[in-house]
Amino acid sequence: MKVTYIGHSGFSVELSGCVLLFDYYQGKLPVFAPEKALFVFVSHKHADHFQHGIFALAGEHPHVRYILSKDTKMSEKYRQRIGIPEEAEGNIFYIGKNERMTCQAANAEVSVRTLESTDEGVAFVVEAEGKRIYHAGDLNWWTWPGEESEAEYRDMTRRFFDEMKKLENEALDLAFVPLDPRQGERYDWGLDAFMRTVRAAVVFPMHFWEDYGVFDRFFSDPKTEPYRDRVRRIRRPGEVFELVL
Repeated sequence: MKVTYIGHSGFSVELSGCVLLFDYYQGKLPVFAPEKALFVFVSHKHADHFQHGIFALAGEHPHVRYILSKDTKMSEKYRQRIGIPEEAEGNIFYIGKNERMTCQAANAEVSVRTLESTDEGVAFVVEAEGKRIYHAGDLNWWTWPGEESEAEYRDMTRRFFDEMKKLENEALDLAFVPLDPRQGERYDWGLDAFMRTVRAAVVFPMHFWEDYGVFDRFFSDPKTEPYRDRVRRIRRPGEVFELVL
């Protein structure tokens, strides 16, 4: 399995018969073998997770499928205005929160289950080639010191842990989870709670706004010692990780 960090929350996961592309919005895309099925996931409509340029991939890859959160749904008039290629039109599938779907392309198949984001859209649990892969999108414990009421804090906390309970019996091979330095002292609350709740073999932090110093802060914190060997440090856009899982 080859994982490429493209930027922000954008990753590709290359398996033997297919490639999964998550939340691409900027940076240089890897070169994907055209004979492989390419499944493109978009967790929600925020501009740092959804870039219309993904639809041009349909002109380069004959086996592409787009699995998009329903909040990104576009009218026919809008699709025409932004110039979505004809090759992409019939290969766009929308999925809502707490839904399931199976999608096929070439000789590959993925099973997709969603969770409800604590912000917009969904989080994905994808099963492909016997591997279970989680991409959180913007599902995170979004709390902001000094910027929220006690009621808002309690509501966010409840909604986040409700979603984590859905994963507590999962055995994930790979996970992508936010670690956002904008949250100040709470930058790692969501990732820490995830690591203590969910069994995940390898975890990549994301959504850290190219602030690579956040990894020094995270790995030097004593509370991460029980699980930090399962968390990968990212050093630059385009970095490739070869995983044996």
